[in-house]
Amino acid sequence: MTQWHARMIAPDDDFSGAPLLRGEVRLDEGHGDVAQATLLLSALGVCEAWINGRSVSDDLLTPGWTSYEWRVRYAEYDVTSLVAPETVIGVALGNGWYRGRLAWAGGSRYYGEELGAFAELRVRFADGHEQVIGTDATWSAGPSATTANDLYDGQSIDARLRSNDWTLPGFASDAWTGVHELDFDLDLLEPYVGPPVRRQQELAPVSITTSPSGAVLVDFGQNLVGWVRVAVRGEAGRVVTLRHAEVLERDELGTRPLRSAAATDRFTLSGGDDVFEPTFTFHGFRYVEVDGWPGGVDAIGEGALTAIVVHSELRRIGRMETSNPLLNRLHENAVWGMRGNFLDVPTDCPQRDERLGWTGDLSAFAPSAAFLYDVDGFLRDWLRDLAAEQRHQDDLVPFVVPDVLKYVEHPAEFPEPDSSAVWSDAAVWVPWALWTAYGDRRVLADQFASMAGHVRRVRSKLSPTGLWDTGFQFGDWLDPDAAPDQPWAAKANPSVVATLCAYRSATLTANAAHVLGDTAAAAEFREMADGLRAAFAEHYVTDGVIFSDCTTVYALAIVFGILDDDDRAFAGRRLSELVAASGYRISTGFAGTPFVTDALTDTGHLDDAYRLLLQTESPSWLHPVTMGATTIWERWDSMLPDGSINPGEMTSFNHYALGAVVDWMHRVVGGLAPLEPGYGRILIAPRPGGDLTWADVSLETPHGHAAVRWELADGELHVRTEVPAGAEATLRLPGRDDEVLAPGVHERVVPHAASVAALETA
Repeated sequence: MTQWHARMIAPDDDFSGAPLLRGEVRLDEGHGDVAQATLLLSALGVCEAWINGRSVSDDLLTPGWTSYEWRVRYAEYDVTSLVAPETVIGVALGNGWYRGRLAWAGGSRYYGEELGAFAELRVRFADGHEQVIGTDATWSAGPSATTANDLYDGQSIDARLRSNDWTLPGFASDAWTGVHELDFDLDLLEPYVGPPVRRQQELAPVSITTSPSGAVLVDFGQNLVGWVRVAVRGEAGRVVTLRHAEVLERDELGTRPLRSAAATDRFTLSGGDDVFEPTFTFHGFRYVEVDGWPGGVDAIGEGALTAIVVHSELRRIGRMETSNPLLNRLHENAVWGMRGNFLDVPTDCPQRDERLGWTGDLSAFAPSAAFLYDVDGFLRDWLRDLAAEQRHQDDLVPFVVPDVLKYVEHPAEFPEPDSSAVWSDAAVWVPWALWTAYGDRRVLADQFASMAGHVRRVRSKLSPTGLWDTGFQFGDWLDPDAAPDQPWAAKANPSVVATLCAYRSATLTANAAHVLGDTAAAAEFREMADGLRAAFAEHYVTDGVIFSDCTTVYALAIVFGILDDDDRAFAGRRLSELVAASGYRISTGFAGTPFVTDALTDTGHLDDAYRLLLQTESPSWLHPVTMGATTIWERWDSMLPDGSINPGEMTSFNHYALGAVVDWMHRVVGGLAPLEPGYGRILIAPRPGGDLTWADVSLETPHGHAAVRWELADGELHVRTEVPAGAEATLRLPGRDDEVLAPGVHERVVPHAASVAALETA
């Protein structure tokens, strides 16, 4: 257990929810130069720190959002170059997730009434002497230039109140007051497992226009998450207001999908050259409405408005490109959707009064995320919160993590929360996705109690029939055939979906137990899976027909492996028929969409999978692309063909869940998949189809760079592969036996029957 010198302190005056705190100390003398100085920083709220007038880090929104009841992270910074004989530590606080608004009910302060700061400076001198300095009751607090801040509503900054003097030795002001120690358990502090949030990219406007109502509209060309940096000069006291939204509706800012989130920043000018960055908030937006600019729209010069893209510091490892520009944009939309929603917590959406860590969204998207970016630390950090919430709720995996909804009154259509298929299954599906992607069994070891606890709780919910047909279920959420105001009203029977998911989770947990060498647990969960399989066959399968007879139930049954060979063959044929009957338009929601193309492919219907993927009529993956989407939408028709926003109350234009098809694209279209966890053995098996003439996919695996490029030319399939050192690959091409490839670059050419047939027809 860490021995802390510092204490969590709070200002005696709240100072509009954005106080500054400072402590001034003198370093011990007679011990030589400072060899090492480390600052440990945390907060109840969000914070930024300075030492002697210089910023400690580029990190933002520290310490992020965790299940504060049980864990609060701290950041660690090397500040050796910043300390001096007289040292001032300054900390700026904001409301953040701890005290700001959360969820749609309008509430705030769910975790606490007071903001707090924790800073401990550890100094080691040349002679080995150590000095520890920390936040305590000797510190003082004062006002900042931020006069309001909230993640949903935005930030207000008054440049007339700015000063850097408070971070320098000798500062004093009558406006400053004292601080007090908070009753805070320091044992809750733990280091980050995942990465910090940082600025990632800057985008300039692609256009600045005037709307029909006369509003100044700025288009950054990309739906993104972050804020706008403003560089402006104008008379003192003038207020420049920025309101953010993802889309335009009738050429005006489309704010209805934000619901109650104001998403508005206000900047009061000093009379000189001002630069504003609202780092205690964030927005999901492509468009910004600007009001109060000095000189009007014509005075907004180059560099005056810059969109700052913000998300957790993740390393890009997977890439893909094809001969189809629409497909490339779809893939890029999934990447941008992930960027915006992987901001400390894997959220559903980044713009409205929600931005919560919905477990179902991540269950769907985790394999895609683990390919596109190295998310091992990011998701392992989040899984610690999931397990903490679960331990304190009788093994219930909540709908969102961290679970602020336990403090919020639920709408009538959501009864008292209980385990729910797909959503609660994140306890199993996410660790398994990380194990598959990175091959590090520690994630299974760390999360196995959580995995087992979830599956055992589900077992307790089974009815006497052996089915999971009790309690509330989201089911195949957002089935495109459901009414806009009834996203739960899917074609797939929710109990069929739940039983299938219970089978998958029991199977994966048994597999995890086997990996960990726990034979008793492996047998326990295998027995549970066998029971679910038998009950499913008895109650939900009649002559091959699965109850509710729709695309989602067949897709899940095929991919999860619950059917015997005869029923599986029937399910594949029936799925193909249903997909054709839908006109190769999407007919699945959150549960079925991640699996429908795999189900078609695995049962010999690759052409159907490609027709589904390449469809441009609504509902489809590519229809939003044809309408100019730059992220994945929450609904297949978030924007209607006439350019109006879907009338449903719940409409987001940045939701990664339905982008989970990129996982299939990587493995089947591109042909790069793991044969064993962590890509020690790789399957290279590209499956060309549709109108594609080439595809290029690459991944930085734990063993190094792996890549596949294929191209169709003159009736031949040309394949170039790269196998990383320390791995081997199995090359599987049409008309040839499997070939084992050693590390290195390999090129192969084989006849391609579809291409030959097309040439003969022409």
